[in-house]
Amino acid sequence: MSKAKVLLVEDDPIQARETEAILTNTGYEVFWAQDGINAIKLVKSLKPDIILLDLILPGLDGYEVCRWLKLDETAKAIPVIMLTVKKELSDKISGLQIGADDYLPKPYNELELNARIYASLRTKALQDELRMKNKQMEELLDKVNYMAITDALTGLYNRRKFHDTLTSEFERAKRYATPFSLIMIDIDHFKRVNDNYGHNAGDAVLKVVSSLILKSVREIDTASRFGGEEFMVVLPNTDISNAKVVAERMLVSIARYPFPNINEAITVSIGIGGMPDSNIKNEDQVIRCADIALYRAKQSGRNRVEVSTGEELSGNS
Repeated sequence: MSKAKVLLVEDDPIQARETEAILTNTGYEVFWAQDGINAIKLVKSLKPDIILLDLILPGLDGYEVCRWLKLDETAKAIPVIMLTVKKELSDKISGLQIGADDYLPKPYNELELNARIYASLRTKALQDELRMKNKQMEELLDKVNYMAITDALTGLYNRRKFHDTLTSEFERAKRYATPFSLIMIDIDHFKRVNDNYGHNAGDAVLKVVSSLILKSVREIDTASRFGGEEFMVVLPNTDISNAKVVAERMLVSIARYPFPNINEAITVSIGIGGMPDSNIKNEDQVIRCADIALYRAKQSGRNRVEVSTGEELSGNS
């Protein structure tokens, strides 16, 4: 604290020199402003650790300067000790009400001045430490929340996040008749990739496919790893025909990608289901529709997109 920067705002040069000598001898770095305007300028450029603010100043008085300090985001955490020859209780209350941290009547002695400064700096240090710990806690919670909904390998959302999103979109679709689509993606012959090139190569393929899926969708869409080599994408406000355009874009980008160290084409099969569909009663049936379409894509030769509706549910139950 002895190296702290103190901004002294005092219009009386004699009083200012005396106070500066006291603070300098204590080890503080002291800066002096003779009026409110220059005080504000110095606060912006110096970012002092504490401000000793005379109440009676030319131009802007101490109340106005303090009010500005406490409204400014970059300055409001700086402790302010108001200095004044006024001893009325109302003056002290007015200063504290606009945000001053302490109040020291003139004339003040060296011991009391240093004690007040030390107390304010100690309080500020504790508050800064608390803010830092709160920030660290928020960052930790953000990280934990991120990990709870994210697939560690691919960086896509995980199955939990997918189900939460699907439930939300289904409820919205039922209530407001807004469309949404579900795209189910499966990497063709993925077991063969693992068998022929090893699991590290298989993991690399999963990461690349995930990135290509993300590049094919919007920020409002939710792309998730459903399990193994299977992926889900929920597309809000998107009907089946538009979802098919998105799916075809994914299909082409993946089939054309030159996967390193893989001497065969990597392709995917895609199935699509969605709402509105009067035959679909719950979100599980949306998944079932996409699954039926995906199965048909596999049976029809893979590397293709198929669509299924709720009419097919009874025949495939």
